[in-house]
Amino acid sequence: MNPNAPNHPPGHGHVTFLGAGPGDPGLLTLRAVEALGAADVLIADPQVLDVVRTHVRPGVAADAQGTPEQARADASSSTADVALLRDTANLVMGAARSGKRVVRAVAGDPGLDGYAADEMVACAAEGIVFEVVPGVAAAVGVPAYAGVPLRDAQGTDVRFVDARTADDRCWSEVGSSDATAVVSATLETVAAAAGELVAAGRKPDTPLTVTVAGTTTRQRTWTATLGTIAQVLKAAKVLPSPQGAQPVIAVVGERSAAAQRDQLAWFESKPLFGWHVLVPRTKEQAVSLSDQLRSYGAVPSEVPTIAVEPPRTPQQMERAVKGLVTGRYEWIAFTSVNAVKAVREKFEEYGLDARAFAGIKVAAVGEQTAKSLIEFGVKPDLVPSGEQSAAGLLEDWPPYDPVFDPIDRVFLPRADIATETLVAGLIELGWEVDDVTAYRTVRASPPPAETREAIKGGGFDAVLFTSSSTVRNLVGIAGKPHNVTVIACIGPATAKTAEEHGLRVDVLSPEPSVHKLAEALAEFGAARRRAATQAGEPVTRPSERRPGSRRRARS
Repeated sequence: MNPNAPNHPPGHGHVTFLGAGPGDPGLLTLRAVEALGAADVLIADPQVLDVVRTHVRPGVAADAQGTPEQARADASSSTADVALLRDTANLVMGAARSGKRVVRAVAGDPGLDGYAADEMVACAAEGIVFEVVPGVAAAVGVPAYAGVPLRDAQGTDVRFVDARTADDRCWSEVGSSDATAVVSATLETVAAAAGELVAAGRKPDTPLTVTVAGTTTRQRTWTATLGTIAQVLKAAKVLPSPQGAQPVIAVVGERSAAAQRDQLAWFESKPLFGWHVLVPRTKEQAVSLSDQLRSYGAVPSEVPTIAVEPPRTPQQMERAVKGLVTGRYEWIAFTSVNAVKAVREKFEEYGLDARAFAGIKVAAVGEQTAKSLIEFGVKPDLVPSGEQSAAGLLEDWPPYDPVFDPIDRVFLPRADIATETLVAGLIELGWEVDDVTAYRTVRASPPPAETREAIKGGGFDAVLFTSSSTVRNLVGIAGKPHNVTVIACIGPATAKTAEEHGLRVDVLSPEPSVHKLAEALAEFGAARRRAATQAGEPVTRPSERRPGSRRRARS
């Protein structure tokens, strides 16, 4: 229903029943993101709260509601189901009655959620306007991520079964057919569901796959038959989750492509699938790098190792900014997002804005710095066409020409510990450089205790060191990474520092680029996966093997 329709009661709110998909945040639809951005209140199933919460405005009330399935596991009582359903419906309608735009987010698709349907009925009974935004159903999305197509070229029939509500008639109909069956169950009940299908007529040697945590980097899939799935799960030492029942999707059928999963398992075969990778940067600095790691299947964790503080003597920076306004410079070069921030703060202090850059050429060392400038309202004139570094910037920087350049001076605001590469290179090109300390870098505060323990105890599969200072600072604030952790370094100088700290370097970037470093780590992970597969061994993450001694440098 359209909330702007003429029959929308004045002063009343609106409810959007939104499908959040099976777990991968990337599966949210554009319409879902739009609805979340307009929400005044968010009420979500707990398993998808983190998926949807990032898209609501700051300050929007977000509440995770326990699902009736959890209530049943906790209380084994239909009374608990009814009470929880009533509480959630009352919460949704109460917010709508007060004129709020409510988003009710459910796992999968709301059209396949009977409890969401009951909440819709309750809204309709009170005249509360609502709409439905479909989502990717787990029964369809999870097999796709597990590499198990549900239909073949012959047009196999597909039946969907919810093991929690299926009765004898349902099991009989599915068991007596040769259709592919997609069964929604839990790790604790999937073997019993397989038994129901065998009892109803399916052959015990019928192939099936069972996938838990589908579409997330915790996804795991087992291939078995109806008759062997209980033994396969037992051999895999699958234990009950402390969070309660773990939903699974089982695909059953002769033509369900279970036998082809080795070739079709595109998601779980990503080179860094499930790897927890430590990125010693702030979230703002690590955006594109973390996105790249996610594309390889990794789970990045950003831990800042430096903090930024103003310079001890601000007069130099103040004179340079005034010189910028009075025409002292032909160029200003930004070598980091922090440099942009420092200049922007000075501008705001003096009541200036981006118009003060009029007539001045602006250079940015890379895409993230350029993005920060654009957000400030400044479009850079020069961004390296090749390597995003000081060296890359110098490759494209024009030499000083007294005919075309009325001023020969460059303003270079940067960190107190920056290298001299750019200054020396600009001087060689004929430019005068005002090398100004715009900010100081100091060692960051230690990360939370659980992060420090994960670093020292082998909880991370890899760590990316992007400079010698990140090595020194991480070891200083959190301790040495465990010996099982893969150490990846951006260049020889960083690798040398790592070895001096007793770490063995496993991956060295072929170029001084964070993206080449991530690419090199992915190649390392892919080679490790191939070696395990060729040896007939299970593919494991580095953190799954934790010998006791710390990693030492090669002699």
